[in-house]
This record gives sequence, structure tokens and C-alpha cells, in this order.
Amino acid sequence: IAVLLLRFSISQMDVPTRQSYVVAIVAPEERTAAAGLTSLPRYATRAFGPVVGAALLPLSPAGPFLAGGGLKVFYDLSLYLLFRKVRPPEEAMREAATTSPPLDDPPAADSQRP
Repeated sequence: IAVLLLRFSISQMDVPTRQSYVVAIVAPEERTAAAGLTSLPRYATRAFGPVVGAALLPLSPAGPFLAGGGLKVFYDLSLYLLFRKVRPPEEAMREAATTSPPLDDPPAADSQRP
């Protein structure tokens, strides 16, 4: 029971992180659609879990657990590999500000174009 409760306590940790990241990297007018599209496959496939688990159970009592864990690892690694270099705009601006050299002399006001 303790292991099951521990698993339930951490099983959905990626959901808020994923949703926050998706909302941060898409345009404001696309956020609702992007959040829905990234959540839909996760919840739509839940209906197939018991069917696949029941099919794997005769092969091994650990079969459903190994398959579920393997799919979760594949899912997490796929997300990481696909998005490891994508930065939200705020983070990209912060990185650019810290890596750009400071200006020695600001341009004169009369030299700027309107």
C-alpha cells in the first residue's frame, strides 16, 4: 500500500510542468488550443490501459507494470529530446541579456534615426 501511495503521489508530476512549458513557448492566441492538444492524447489513451494490461497479464504478472513503466520512460525521454533546445521567450531574453557584452558608449541621441 505504501508503494502504491508513493507512486500516486508522483505519477502526475510532469503534467503541470508540461502545461506550463507549452503555454510559455506558444503564442498567446494559441495557448488554449496547444494546452488542449497536448492533454488530449494523454487522457484519450487511458481507456486502452486496462485492455493492454489484461492482455499482458497472462504473459507475466509484472508485464503490465513493465510495459507501463517503459512507455512512461519513452514518453519522458521523447519530450526531453524533442524540446531540450527550445526556450521560452522570457528565458531566451534573459540568456541573451547575460551573454551579450555591455555597450561602452551609448549612441548619441541626434545620431538615431526616427
